[in-house]
Amino acid sequence: MEQLRLSRHRQFGSKSEQTPADDYVQLSLFDEPEVYSTPDQAEPTMAEIVQSYKRRKKAATERLPEDLPVEIIDDTLPESARHCGACQAPYVNIGVETRDTLKLAPAKAYILRERRHVYACKACEATSDSTPIDKAPIPPALLPGSLASAEAVALLMTQKFVLGTPLYRQEQDWKGRGILLSRQTMSNWLVACSERYVKPLLAVMHQQLVEQPVLHADETPLQVLHEPGKAPQSKSYMWLYRTGACSRHPLVLFDDQPDRKGQHPRDYLAGFQGYLHTDGYSGYNQFPPGITRVGCWAHARRTFEEALQAQPPKRRKSSPAAEGKRFCDRLFDIEADLKALDPDIRYQQRQEKAKPQVEAFFTWLKQLPPLGKTLFANAVTYGLNQEAAL
Repeated sequence: MEQLRLSRHRQFGSKSEQTPADDYVQLSLFDEPEVYSTPDQAEPTMAEIVQSYKRRKKAATERLPEDLPVEIIDDTLPESARHCGACQAPYVNIGVETRDTLKLAPAKAYILRERRHVYACKACEATSDSTPIDKAPIPPALLPGSLASAEAVALLMTQKFVLGTPLYRQEQDWKGRGILLSRQTMSNWLVACSERYVKPLLAVMHQQLVEQPVLHADETPLQVLHEPGKAPQSKSYMWLYRTGACSRHPLVLFDDQPDRKGQHPRDYLAGFQGYLHTDGYSGYNQFPPGITRVGCWAHARRTFEEALQAQPPKRRKSSPAAEGKRFCDRLFDIEADLKALDPDIRYQQRQEKAKPQVEAFFTWLKQLPPLGKTLFANAVTYGLNQEAAL
């Protein structure tokens, strides 16, 4: 029954784990314009938009940069109509009324033809066996022998990896503009530029990552097509590593691997010394000395949340799973109050406020009777197994 209720909650219930009931608008691909449309609300004027941009108001929903180009079109009366209809006297221009509209143009495509001039010495040609030849300097090609430019590849990368537009849709978009650019060619450009330009940058970023004192790590399954030696339906894993909230230079790096072996984070974080914040996956337990694994209270809280959702609605408030969740909520409330403080002060406040809550939580866990095979038992086991890290 627990599994059935939890399955129904996962399928039909809210995905939010927040204790207060927040109002969320679930958007689909098609109803977004209808959800955000406010026909009864007056659209802000151009002056209001620019002013809100200057003030940097968080509540402003429309902002335009001050240096946005302006194209001016003057609407005037023809010469034959510039006279008074009553007395036929000529009109005099007494002012201008202005209306601003925002124009959006699609991406502009054109050929950049660089003509490299070649020079030779005609005097030497007439008097010597050899003729000195000199050529004007020219920037190196992004990819030798290719039509690709840095701007073109940057646009394709942004469309695919930032905006989530697949290459086949980009192919269709360009075809609609009269440009036949196949997805195979675009793929070749992306792969070649990744090897030539992105990998060296990643190496530098990776070196900076392992020099940080605090890191976060997590992994998630995904399917990879045409992976050597594996069926397309099998699981591969994307590992994520990122710097802590106080890092001066935030970094987020991904490392895709064919499996979930703990050797992958150990290899990737070779040379790292400090605190590593992870979930309770056992693959993170075998790090060398110098790396301290820190547990995740959000994952601990989630186990009690799932146990709570598996209970009948009438029993949830009195359920021991609700008590476990309340312990975690109190810690989250303390962290929210301390978020803006300096690290040293935050540490002292944690000792005074959070430490007693943590000690009370584990004392409560250890005093519970045997629980059998239930989701609440799983939550208790997770907490006890992760006590050192949490």
